[in-house]
Amino acid sequence: MTEKATFAAGCFWGVEDAFMQLDGVSATTVGYTGGHVENPGYRQVCADTTGHAEAVLVEFDPAQISYDRLLDVFFQIHNPTTLNRQGPDVGSQYRSAIFFHSPEQEQQASAARERLEKSGRFQRPVVTEIVPAAPFYEAEEYHQKYNQKHGRHCGI
Repeated sequence: MTEKATFAAGCFWGVEDAFMQLDGVSATTVGYTGGHVENPGYRQVCADTTGHAEAVLVEFDPAQISYDRLLDVFFQIHNPTTLNRQGPDVGSQYRSAIFFHSPEQEQQASAARERLEKSGRFQRPVVTEIVPAAPFYEAEEYHQKYNQKHGRHCGI
């Protein structure tokens, strides 16, 4: 039986690409979550007025990959100390966020963030939000598996 995890870590193309590579991840979908507008489109989200983050919904088999391992990857692939920004991408849609689907995921995410803060890996505080999973709106088809379709690598 699969479980779901939802992460926001900047441009969703690169985030999806990172999670797609993992054994135990059965599906990924890019989309928008955490905002106040129903069924937003890419242009709306990019205008930074909907409150949504570009996010990736990850379906995984916990018998093959743990949620803790997904959290490790999440914190490795982006800078969780930059508020509303990843690289050249600026705006709340590019924020660092974990949208938990259960109390266990909330606890694990909080523990992982705390471990990272205490690790000394970053000079600045970790600003990753840990919030309940909200309605997830699938992004337009041309965004799905973007890097794979176009043979590119979009770094985060």
